[in-house]
Amino acid sequence: MTFVAGLTLGRRFHDEVLAPILRRRLPDLPYAAGLLDGGSELLGLDTPRSTDHDWGPRGQLFVAAPDAARIPALRAALEADLPAEFLGWPTRFTGHGRLGVADRAGSRHGVTVHELGGWWHDRLGFDPAGGVGTADWLATPTQRLAEVTGGALFHDGLDGALTAARAALAWYPDDVWRHVLAAAWTRVAQAEHLPGRCAESGDDLGSRVVTAGLARDLMRLGLLLHRRWPPYDKWLGTVFARLPDAAPVVAALADALGPADWREREGGLVRALAAVAAWTDGTGLAAPVRARPRPFHARPFLVLDAGRLAAALRAAITDPALRARAPLGAVDQYVDSVDVLTHAHRVRRLAAALPPVVDGGD
Repeated sequence: MTFVAGLTLGRRFHDEVLAPILRRRLPDLPYAAGLLDGGSELLGLDTPRSTDHDWGPRGQLFVAAPDAARIPALRAALEADLPAEFLGWPTRFTGHGRLGVADRAGSRHGVTVHELGGWWHDRLGFDPAGGVGTADWLATPTQRLAEVTGGALFHDGLDGALTAARAALAWYPDDVWRHVLAAAWTRVAQAEHLPGRCAESGDDLGSRVVTAGLARDLMRLGLLLHRRWPPYDKWLGTVFARLPDAAPVVAALADALGPADWREREGGLVRALAAVAAWTDGTGLAAPVRARPRPFHARPFLVLDAGRLAAALRAAITDPALRARAPLGAVDQYVDSVDVLTHAHRVRRLAAALPPVVDGGD
């Protein structure tokens, strides 16, 4: 079978298979269709390797709440009318996980049907049609936002409801953006001096481990500064490297993570820190800091003193309640468990349990 990018395959599957079934079976049913639920294809990063699981002709169909009672009829129509294959790819799946492997003998197809508001609640824990509040933004992992605002929308016959919801999630309001960036720089400030101290103590492995954590934080921070939702770790480096001015930072981080000694590592790390600090100044979200590397107290290694950037961003927040929050940021800045981040209601319960004020508020 010839590989076809998943978004292209999904669009053609809708246009050539799903839409005709709906026109024939349920011609008066308004619906929306897209591919928004997850997978490398939503970021345009699928390759032939991706086809070994959870990949094939698929999509989501959405109906409005007044038509929810017609979902069983729609599912029955799909079950009866879907072809066995499309463009040479089986339309049914077998195996484990969300869909498993495309297989002509598979027992289930890859088209799901949802009431739109219920799907949003299941995916994010809230419906953007009702507005997106600060708590909603901070309880939503960026990977989820990358998926629902990325992917592809094939048809929106629900008076533009799905289009409007995706637009509402396009990017943070400025104050929320400042808060999330300040939290990211706070994380950097808490760790930027540790690689040098580890190396000075003879713990080269520990120095590299901390440096790798800083590199990850800087890549996520760089994406946020460019108004790009950071994906999960598999694609973080790929998406970061595609930023228009990322090449010098990629080279600096490669030096920081390379096989050379601590001084080479330090040089790469501080170059990356300084570049991302300049990106921060360039957003205009806060007074420019123009941070340059400096010694960490009297110790013989350099840091950016990244707390300066966090402080400038926090000072620029205009919402008093948000400015008073502890510098934790969005949930995936302090939680990295897949089993939490992929379940909207777990994420929201955890985020809601944290005290929303600065030190001493608990």
